[in-house]
Amino acid sequence: MSQLRHDPIQRRWVIIAEERQSRSTDFIPHRAEPMDASLCPFCPGRERFTPPEIMAIRPNGGEPNASDWLQRVVPNRYPALRIEPVELGRAADGLYDRMNGIGAHEVIIECPEHDQALADYPQIKIHNLLKTYRARLVDLMQDQRLRYVLIFKNQGEPAGATLQHPHSQIIATPITPRTVAIELVSCREHYRLKERCLICDIIQQEVTSGERVIYDDGAFIALAPYASRFPFELMIIPRAHSHSFSEASDEDLSLLGQCLQETLKRLRLALEDAAYNYVIHSAPNAAARPMRPGYWLTLAQDYHWHLEIIPRLTKMAGFEWGTGFYINPTSPEAAAKFLREISLG
Repeated sequence: MSQLRHDPIQRRWVIIAEERQSRSTDFIPHRAEPMDASLCPFCPGRERFTPPEIMAIRPNGGEPNASDWLQRVVPNRYPALRIEPVELGRAADGLYDRMNGIGAHEVIIECPEHDQALADYPQIKIHNLLKTYRARLVDLMQDQRLRYVLIFKNQGEPAGATLQHPHSQIIATPITPRTVAIELVSCREHYRLKERCLICDIIQQEVTSGERVIYDDGAFIALAPYASRFPFELMIIPRAHSHSFSEASDEDLSLLGQCLQETLKRLRLALEDAAYNYVIHSAPNAAARPMRPGYWLTLAQDYHWHLEIIPRLTKMAGFEWGTGFYINPTSPEAAAKFLREISLG
């Protein structure tokens, strides 16, 4: 089983997952060649090469693990964390803290087609993908040992994808990741001071300015953050306040799909199909146990879920790793202007 270990200096948790050493791609500095679809474990007809599916979308509700699927969710063959029938087992290890690597690691195989880009999906396919994200988030948050569920996509080898076939991933953890915890604290403190949501205030200012906005249909807005860490970094945010992606309606997800697709098309045309990551930052599991008294008391009012897109155009070097600073050679204003002017033809 994996183990979570706490770094008391940086105040962050690290997953020690020795089982993942069995992946043939680990520690090998080579460029992967495109995989022949006939060898791809995610292609129809090769379902036996994945663990048994957790859920699937089939046109006629076919048999589990059959090949007539439109979308599948399976456990990751090399999981960072596993659902196990054991307690968290948090304990002291001398000065340090550790706990059992309880969690979940799932793969969403987005479509049967081996090399279709998300930007080219029919809208119904994007809608189904977003509904699957929501369904898995709701299901995993029923486990009170799991405090946070992260939904993410690695597109392209520089972004960490080891298989070409379109897929997303979900990792559920028994702790709130440090990056999200910082967001939660910032949002909570802003709400305590001003009785307003911080991200709602950011939306209002960005709409008023307009210089960093790429897309705005009144329901979702795509913008380049004021202090973007990376060139062409973007955020997609629901205009209506909502703290959890799990509460998005089918109509919300349809509109989000349109926003996400247009934004990815603009990025592809602007950046010549560059690799990217996207992540959904949603509220943590408020039903998780154990829970500190009064913690996240205003969560529904102060937090605002969003999706972050990070094109992989630059690399972090010694200064960034040593300081936590980021050096971005492209201003968000210039990036947003460039993306707005892209013709989708």
